[in-house]
Amino acid sequence: MDKAKRKSKPTLNESHRVATSGDIEVSTYLEIAKEIGGEPSVSPKEVIPSAEREAIVVIDFGSQYSMLIARRVRECQVYCELLPYDTPWEKIAPLNPKGFIFSGGPGSVYEPDAPLALADIYESQLPILGICYGMQVLTKQLGGQVTPGIKHEYGHAILHLSDVDSPIFTDLPSSSPVWMSHADRIEEMPPGFTALAYTENSPFAIIGNGEGIFGLQFHPEVAHTPEGKTILRNFVYRVCGCKGNWTIGNFINDNLSKIKKQVGSGKVISALSGGVDSSVVATLIHRAIGDQLTCIFVNHGLLRREEVERTFNVFQLNLGMNIVYVDASQRFLSRLKGITDPEMKRKIIGEEFISVFEEEAKKIGKVDFLAQGTLYPDVIESASSGSQASAKIKTHHNVGGLPAKMILQLIEPVRDLFKDEVRQVGLALDLPEEMVWRQPFPGPGLAIRIIGEVTEEKLEILRGADFIVMNEIKKAKLYRQLWQSFAILTDVKSVGVMGDYRTYGYLVAIRAVTSEDAMTADWARLPYDLLARISNRIVNEVPGVNRVVYDITSKPPSTIEWE
Repeated sequence: MDKAKRKSKPTLNESHRVATSGDIEVSTYLEIAKEIGGEPSVSPKEVIPSAEREAIVVIDFGSQYSMLIARRVRECQVYCELLPYDTPWEKIAPLNPKGFIFSGGPGSVYEPDAPLALADIYESQLPILGICYGMQVLTKQLGGQVTPGIKHEYGHAILHLSDVDSPIFTDLPSSSPVWMSHADRIEEMPPGFTALAYTENSPFAIIGNGEGIFGLQFHPEVAHTPEGKTILRNFVYRVCGCKGNWTIGNFINDNLSKIKKQVGSGKVISALSGGVDSSVVATLIHRAIGDQLTCIFVNHGLLRREEVERTFNVFQLNLGMNIVYVDASQRFLSRLKGITDPEMKRKIIGEEFISVFEEEAKKIGKVDFLAQGTLYPDVIESASSGSQASAKIKTHHNVGGLPAKMILQLIEPVRDLFKDEVRQVGLALDLPEEMVWRQPFPGPGLAIRIIGEVTEEKLEILRGADFIVMNEIKKAKLYRQLWQSFAILTDVKSVGVMGDYRTYGYLVAIRAVTSEDAMTADWARLPYDLLARISNRIVNEVPGVNRVVYDITSKPPSTIEWE
């Protein structure tokens, strides 16, 4: 397509500063929850009316890291939504975007039926930043040429700037490391574009046309590109003209209003698990609609040692809301009998959860909504944002385990948030730190940490091993530094010796990872003496286990959970 004539975009002056988040007093929200017949409201200086909210739209071409782009933009205090590349303009326009970012993707733009951007995006004359495949998309559509690369480029490369006066380069050094992941290359730039930076293998590592369109051959969203966030920040502030008015306080205010409007006079049931996701969801809904919410704590028999008692006590003492306790452990275990496939486990547990909720709803009376703590990473890993360009990794029970026909309507207040953002919301809502900083625990519980069939015996073995892992990690004061740390009961048995006797016991694996958002993770370098204590305690204190191993695989290529 021909390159449309474009208007130059305003840049921000040097004195511009980003607004801070989470400044609204929690007492304000308590007052909101008590209001009758009105929409929630807070101090005018803290709230940005929806009509004035600035947004950056990320167009998803199937990259597994598309969510990281949205995360980085939000870290700049700018609201961001990720939409599949084939989203119609009628759904994009109401967001009033200030600019677009094209994500990477697994395809090649010269292939038949390759995913491309809507013509409306170019015709909007708004700034565009293309990343990797996204750069190749705008190159092809604006008249350039993309070809298979003679040399593939994966991993670290050194970026050298050619045009330091470009607004996207503000505060960048003349050379810096970047992360490459591409097999195709720009053979010919579109008319009006110039090369702004290069690497050893990419003469067009950054291109731009001086009218708000830029292409990056590397990935600025990943941690391996140290200056990547600066580049994204320059794009959203200096190119798109954003001011940074999206804060956690505004998110809470918007959601209180949305929940109240969505629910109306209806009733909501919410699942409580003790994790930060369900706790924040329940608190948000309770602040918005009060006693119209009933929380249900389901013991599916797949929880960790002491978790039922500890979780229930915390909820009763801190949340002050209607809570129903349901012991369905035998029901879940019965349905899981003989099941070894991990996807089937997730499906069964998800379906059973919904059945339990709908049965409890009948006891409560007329209930209209089911609240869930679905997060952005759940959605991207289950369905890759709905884009046909992506490959599904695994199903999350919140997203993929729901029955096709469900009596209750879903309400998912934190569906668009990353885990760290949910924690920020929890702190702003004054939730206890025990809830806010609890390590993520999967909805299917220990069922996906037992390889093979789930039985009472295996659950008790795993509970014992996992309790020791948690105990020692906390004693070493490493709990808050780790994204997750837990034990896995494998289906492997091996020969051992205890005293003068031969044993044939289970192998337990230990998993501990560091991460920012679970999209990528690295195995934690735990001290050897800590690993030794964990191993020694497990084989001595947990019957049926005679061998312990430590998982030293990162994500990718592995996932954090084993199933």
